[in-house]
Amino acid sequence: MKFTAALAIALSANGVFGHYIFNKLIINGTPGAVNQYIRPVPNNSPVTSVTSTDVRCNVGGGSGSGTSTATVPAGSTVGFVLDNTIYHAGPLAVYMGKAPSSAASWDGSGANWFKIYELGATFNPFKFLSEGKAHSLPPCQSTFTFKIPSSIPAGEYLLRIEQIGLHVAGAPQWYISCAQLKITGGGSANPSKVSIPGYVSASDPGLTVNIYNPVPTSYKVPGPSVFSG
Repeated sequence: MKFTAALAIALSANGVFGHYIFNKLIINGTPGAVNQYIRPVPNNSPVTSVTSTDVRCNVGGGSGSGTSTATVPAGSTVGFVLDNTIYHAGPLAVYMGKAPSSAASWDGSGANWFKIYELGATFNPFKFLSEGKAHSLPPCQSTFTFKIPSSIPAGEYLLRIEQIGLHVAGAPQWYISCAQLKITGGGSANPSKVSIPGYVSASDPGLTVNIYNPVPTSYKVPGPSVFSG
């Protein structure tokens, strides 16, 4: 990686690029308004505990009563847009959780979550794919798109995106947002599910790794395997 740990920490301290939040949902290639379909949170600061319920949908994200729910056919390509750009090196993953009733009223509790997308790392040279084409100034990646599995059942879901900043070894930071979806069409697939929190341990090697020294030669994104459907 071209950045050193000291440079990454120094630059993040100025607050210009250090924090970010996913605040727009992309549907049919077009970003919606800020927080139109995404549960609003107080600020773009990260969650720092993997055992906190805040790791589900961020601080203040336990309810979506004031947030619209987007209707999306199964198999569609959707995405998220950041208010800034990815600044802290680390993996990215997207989860879906089927709400027991409405997406707006669900707090994300229970073993209802499954992973549908992830971006890990590439090697020689080592770089996280969420960083975009290069880890340089200014960082360049702010939009992420992926496909909703075509085989999941119709119904209302939370769509959760997380990017984990690993710039300080042993102190990961979660940048999280949850959108509300109503999936139409689909099928009868029943992917393996996890609880959040509970989906990953604080001792997971993908969280405790020092990404600067020694430079990793392998990396596994924390959490369950991706369900492609």
